[in-house]
Amino acid sequence: MDATGMQATDALIDERVLSKLKWRCRRGLLENDIFIERFFKRFETTLTVKQTQGLNLLMDLSDSDLLDLHLGRKTLAQVDAHLVQDEVSEVLSMLRKPPERSL
Repeated sequence: MDATGMQATDALIDERVLSKLKWRCRRGLLENDIFIERFFKRFETTLTVKQTQGLNLLMDLSDSDLLDLHLGRKTLAQVDAHLVQDEVSEVLSMLRKPPERSL
């Protein structure tokens, strides 16, 4: 990828894209919704185009596969070899990041 393409994928998403992404991420399984809600609370102001692409790929999964990934019961390769991409791995690690504890 050239420098222009790299900059484009590292660009932050705008409010319109964020709003559509949040709607797209609504799930039928409460556990997934909790992970995703926590994700947006922490990262919505810093989401890049590349991360959005990774999140969209994860949202194509069934609720059970997505939960298995969240909980580490399956790897990306076990769910779908097509998912073994940097942007998907990055977003999955962001989703898995435990909440920060306040003292």
